Amino acid sequence: ALISNLQKNPELKSALLEETPWVLQAKSEEEQKRNIALLFDLTKMSDELEASLSKVIAMQSSNGGFSWFKGGPDDRYITQYIITGIGHLQKLGAIPANFESRLMQVVKNAIPYLDKKMKEDHDEIVKQKDKTGATVPANIAAHYLYMRSFFPQFAVNAKDKTAYNYFKTQVKLHWTKQPVYMQGMIALTLHRAGDVQTTNAITRSLKERAITHSELGMYWKEQTTPGYFWHQAPIETQALMIETFSETTKDVKTVNQLRKWLLKNKQTNHWESTRATAEAVYALLLQGTDWLDDKPSVVIKAGNFTVSEANAKAEEGTGYIKKSIEGQQVNANMGNITVAITSGAEKNKKIPSQQVSWGAAYWQYFEDMDKVTFAETPLQLNKKLFIEKNTDRGPVLEPVEEQGLKIGDKIKVRIELRVDRDMEYVHMKDLRASALEPVNVLSNYKWQDGLGYYESTRDAATHFFFSYLRKGTYVFEYSLFVTHTGTFNNGITTIQSMYAPEFTSHSEGVRIRVE
Repeated sequence: ALISNLQKNPELKSALLEETPWVLQAKSEEEQKRNIALLFDLTKMSDELEASLSKVIAMQSSNGGFSWFKGGPDDRYITQYIITGIGHLQKLGAIPANFESRLMQVVKNAIPYLDKKMKEDHDEIVKQKDKTGATVPANIAAHYLYMRSFFPQFAVNAKDKTAYNYFKTQVKLHWTKQPVYMQGMIALTLHRAGDVQTTNAITRSLKERAITHSELGMYWKEQTTPGYFWHQAPIETQALMIETFSETTKDVKTVNQLRKWLLKNKQTNHWESTRATAEAVYALLLQGTDWLDDKPSVVIKAGNFTVSEANAKAEEGTGYIKKSIEGQQVNANMGNITVAITSGAEKNKKIPSQQVSWGAAYWQYFEDMDKVTFAETPLQLNKKLFIEKNTDRGPVLEPVEEQGLKIGDKIKVRIELRVDRDMEYVHMKDLRASALEPVNVLSNYKWQDGLGYYESTRDAATHFFFSYLRKGTYVFEYSLFVTHTGTFNNGITTIQSMYAPEFTSHSEGVRIRVE
């Protein structure tokens, strides 16, 4: 449980970790997982909490603001983010009694600073003589109101009240012009202020625009095209949506669908941002079905062969079960696989678990490459070979299947990749026949259609390494020359998530003839 997903199950992966560019990432994640054990050392945790709180207090400027780095100028967003984090801890009841007074003092010092910044924004709008109310509040304003909603005990000063009411009214009027992330913040702000009508309108609109997938859960289109701004982060957006629906609608079914997307995203992605991880943990600890206390019982049947906790020890913390079956024990009936997951709290009643669970069955065997058929999975590959011919109209591509090859022909390999979800640490390997030699023999990093990847040319194949592969369709091309005569297997193209090896696929096998 305490090693990186990149290091797990090397026998199932198409490349050794040491052959990829991600060795350091694996070590980093392993260290993060091992540090989880430190959370159970209560003495050390108490010391760490004291040190962290002292650091927060020391970082706060005399005017109540926080800088991004020590010695830098006060940063409004960073200040709001820190105070919002304290609000999250307060809502979860996670602030130890001996820390509460000091943390609340931090909040008490910061809020006047943030109120002042908001008043300055309002004063600037007044100078512009905007009497129509057409000004759409900046995202920082909605974030401020969301932060403020956690601390009703700190009343807004009379001199700042006009600015506060102005922005509260403006976000109510213009919520439709805000991104999904900000709409969630506005809904929570207005809900806590007692505006049920607008809150319901926002959550109803969010639900209507959401994408619901039977496997992936509920999410929004904006999350598939993340940007570079703080309000465009997909994990943080999903976490806020969980908070929004759990607090405003108390719709457990919707909340569970939102949590499902968050966990399924973690299946194929390494959350490198501490902000994303903190927001996700906060969201998962909120309302909804209690998935932490319920330890489901999993029974997998492959034909007459059964795998369960009775004959395969589950990994502590994750419940991960792994069972290998030797070749001589494998039979055709094992192709019929059923999975039963029952609630751990109700094992005797055999009630299906509401938790998200996932797994995979790997059937490994040998086959002639030209007999391998196309595999349809969340990753889909289609490989084609073309002869590149020069004509009076310029270079023309003709399919190899329609004619034989001869020495000296220039071949264009085209690989079409479709992926139905965002993934990290993906390896694609394109095998080639021994009669073909690559034009490009240098390994280098490439950028194509918004996708960055490392291409490595080796003796028998060309390798592609994607640190981050976004949902979509991609086409890769590279050139080869024919160097020998005969009949050859051109191999297959395989692709696999090194982080979640159950996500794998391959193209069909191709045979070529060189005359």
